[in-house]
Amino acid sequence: MSEEKESIPSPELPEGDQNSSSDEPLITVTEITSDNEVSESEPDSGMNFMGHLEEIRSRLVKSAIALVVVTAICANYSDFLVNDILIAPLTRSSKTLVLQNLVPYGQLSLYLQVVVFSAFIISFPFLAWQIWQFVAPGLHDNERKAGRFSILFISLSFFTGIGFGYFVFLPVTLQFFASFGTPQIKNNISVQDYVSFFIGSLLTAGLVFELPFIAYILSKIGLLTPAFMRFYRKHAIVFLLIVAAIVTPSTDIVTQLVIGLPMILLYELSILISAHVNRKNNALKM
Repeated sequence: MSEEKESIPSPELPEGDQNSSSDEPLITVTEITSDNEVSESEPDSGMNFMGHLEEIRSRLVKSAIALVVVTAICANYSDFLVNDILIAPLTRSSKTLVLQNLVPYGQLSLYLQVVVFSAFIISFPFLAWQIWQFVAPGLHDNERKAGRFSILFISLSFFTGIGFGYFVFLPVTLQFFASFGTPQIKNNISVQDYVSFFIGSLLTAGLVFELPFIAYILSKIGLLTPAFMRFYRKHAIVFLLIVAAIVTPSTDIVTQLVIGLPMILLYELSILISAHVNRKNNALKM
């Protein structure tokens, strides 16, 4: 007895069910595709991070090479740097101030410090340019254009501060030290102490003269306004005069003003720079 196998028709699904069933594989493919995209994007972020590290390494190597090359050049003029640059302010200020070496390696350390410090001052624009080259790719075009001017402004401000410290601050302080006290005590100064005082004075003056650039940066990011600086102008002037009185060893008001007036002028210049930046920021917002 043979049984006929009848083909049983599959039940027809509603139209909505058919769509949903046909959509499920697409959802699965989409999820797989998105997972692949995530997994493929991870190496890219790693490469970006490694690229930043490589960029930092490249800038540091270039800066180190430039510093070594300039140091080697300055080493050929080490006697001139020590006798005519380092010791000259001391000899011009007074004949009673005498340098003396207290350790066997004192003069060797003296020459090394003078040569490296001179190389740093000369290389300062290039070092600042390397820092700018590392930061520039993350900025907008208008910020890059302003940055080129900033490198020049930073360098000029730093060199101006170095010149002020060398030609104004050092002679004033050394003359006071030479004239103060009893003549029965000889003013024999340790070479290491004098070099530390020399380098510290010039670096401090160079950093103080960067005040207008600091005001530019703070105004650019919106942390400083000219109204704020004008409101606290009197407080700032009093504070700067107090700083000048502390830094200047002499009690002479004229000597204190020689140190204090440039800082006050820098503050006023910072107000003008902040006002200019603030006007540009307001114009961009409109």
